[in-house]
Amino acid sequence: MSETATETFVAVGRRKTSSARVRLAAGDGQLTINGRPSETYLYTEELLKSAKRPLATIAGDGQFNITVNVRGGGPNSQAGAISHGIARALEKFNPENRPALKKAGLLTRDGRMKERKKSGQPGARKRFQFSKR
Repeated sequence: MSETATETFVAVGRRKTSSARVRLAAGDGQLTINGRPSETYLYTEELLKSAKRPLATIAGDGQFNITVNVRGGGPNSQAGAISHGIARALEKFNPENRPALKKAGLLTRDGRMKERKKSGQPGARKRFQFSKR
């Protein structure tokens, strides 16, 4: 089997219930999410900026072709998962990127999840009204 010309770095990013598998290779700056261009998948400027934050942190915009498969969660959660995955792939690409990415807080997995609803209660924390008599 012949070796491909460009090396690919694979990483997984997670946020809430979203999981993003990221493939990063040297290229001309294309970001494809679930087979669609990033501008159509992440439909607001804010979501796109959030997902591309690791590239802006290391001034790597336009240097990598990134392919992402993302599942679960909503748009904000998916953008966070993509950002986490890109940051981890950039660290694999060049370990010297780690201090800048770490300082920006992009390598830390945000563990905050929705708390489950408990039985005998109307919600996760809410209680039914207490009546003494």
